[in-house]
Amino acid sequence: MRLSQMLFVTLREDPAEAEIPSHKLLLRAGYIRRIGSGIYAYLPLMWRVLKKVSQIVREEMDATGAQECLLPQLQPADLWRESGRWDTYTQAEGIMFSMTDRQQRELGLGPTHEEVITTIAKDMIRSYRQLPVHLYQIQTKFRDEIRPRFGLMRGREFIMKDGYSFHTNEESLKKTYQDMAQAYSNMLRRSGLQFRAVDADSGAIGGSGSQEFMVLAEAGEDEVLYTEDGQYAANVEKAVSMPADVEQSPFATFEKRETPGTETIDKLCKFLKCSPTQVVKNVLYQAVYDNGITVLVLVSIRGDQDVNQVKLLNELTKLAGNYQAKTVLFLTVPDAEAQRKWAAKSLPLGYMAPDVADDYIAGSKEVNSKFLRLVDRTAVDLTNFVTGSNESGYHVVGANWDKEFPLPATVVGVRTAKKGDRAVHNPEQTLQSARGIEVGHIFQLGTKYSQAMGATYTSEQGEEMPFVMGCYGVGVSRLAQSAVEQSYDKDGIIWPVAIAPYHAIISIPNISDSQQVEVAEKLYAELNQSGIETLLDDRDERAGVKFKDADLIGIPYRIVPGRSLKSGKVEVVERATHKSQEILIDEVNSTLKQWIEAAIN
Repeated sequence: MRLSQMLFVTLREDPAEAEIPSHKLLLRAGYIRRIGSGIYAYLPLMWRVLKKVSQIVREEMDATGAQECLLPQLQPADLWRESGRWDTYTQAEGIMFSMTDRQQRELGLGPTHEEVITTIAKDMIRSYRQLPVHLYQIQTKFRDEIRPRFGLMRGREFIMKDGYSFHTNEESLKKTYQDMAQAYSNMLRRSGLQFRAVDADSGAIGGSGSQEFMVLAEAGEDEVLYTEDGQYAANVEKAVSMPADVEQSPFATFEKRETPGTETIDKLCKFLKCSPTQVVKNVLYQAVYDNGITVLVLVSIRGDQDVNQVKLLNELTKLAGNYQAKTVLFLTVPDAEAQRKWAAKSLPLGYMAPDVADDYIAGSKEVNSKFLRLVDRTAVDLTNFVTGSNESGYHVVGANWDKEFPLPATVVGVRTAKKGDRAVHNPEQTLQSARGIEVGHIFQLGTKYSQAMGATYTSEQGEEMPFVMGCYGVGVSRLAQSAVEQSYDKDGIIWPVAIAPYHAIISIPNISDSQQVEVAEKLYAELNQSGIETLLDDRDERAGVKFKDADLIGIPYRIVPGRSLKSGKVEVVERATHKSQEILIDEVNSTLKQWIEAAIN
């Protein structure tokens, strides 16, 4: 492709809308253009990158025996109601675009395709002899993000590979799950990315186990906790660890003490001259279940620990049946306005005890009349601890469970693991922290969807059994941008060779120089013919502009037919290192081919 004929416009200044380097660079370099909030056009250079990423993904999926298909983006609401996820996706998470057609039938634009694929399996797979089956697609997905940001990282329309497998048993599922873990690792390695596979929370997708594939980058929205021995890595939402040891309490007897202005743990510990490991703090949450019932949740946890809301949400989902519900729509810390809707009297916030009275709740049909009391494992074994007194300005010291306070019946593990904690598998290892961009996620779904939707097969024994399922996703457009986030410099993008839009760019310094043009045209034809994808910058621009643009768009190798032509050579500059060397014109093709093969392999 000749640059003079390409839709190619670069920007010298960072666009105001862009927050992170990769977003700024993709806009500045003419790869994408914003059409609306979270909606982007993929311009010619970007589309070439996306096709290369898609091809790598496709090759790795096909190598596992998975079959490619294409599923509808428009999905009937009834399918999602069968699985029980319509309210979750349209109300709780609120990420599904929903609409009504002219016959008043409700539809959604697919953020994911578990319901559709399960319906297909239900209709087409009858016998165990047809299993296992693994189908995948590469297509556009839609999610109504609350705050679209970071370009293709968190957009409302994006390209994704999603795959779904069907099995007769867990053993078969685990084999495919392991195959996918390897395939995903292969995809990221082939794309030239540094990444880490981590244990993850299954979220709204559900299932017994899942793993995320994180591209390591400072701008990553996710925190990854890992150990240096390579034996443990997890998203902070899922991570577990050993908390710091509890210090001995200085309080031997139970008493109530005035503690003015100590509504935070730090202030309280300074006032009482005690360790936060000796404090039981009581944190209030408000959960709204899918049947409309609001439940006030009081979590008692050790003072030096924080509640992990993802872990808490999972625990509350397990308890949904106690309130004749299936799932949690919303989980929040109730602000003053929220409290006014259900509080019978003003709560002693910052001074609550584990036994704060239920009469603070003005019970109704919509609000459960009792607190749901949970205790984190970090607080269960504390003795002579400090906690609130249910009276503003006062705490109690020297308290004990089942003496001054009843131990809540439901013990949970909802603390947030953090950097510096000791590892569970080896206390000599401490957790390290890194930022990551989630580009892939694989799930062992089990029978969650097949049971809900009545999707069964006939077993060898003639029984009707629900499919055991797996689900596997890769964000194609997100992966492409994450490559930029991981590899750039002050001059622009540094594409990994495997997914760069072109391998080389020939920048003619002076298009009025007939020798420069002749050599450039000759190399342009030869390189493309031999499979080296090459751009020709034949624009009537100054050499400096062309070199800046070549650096900005990040093409791996820049060829300059300039002064060195006198000795039968051209200058070749490697984008990643800015290293320059002069190469004989007749050896450019073979040299580049050797470099490209080495970079890709």
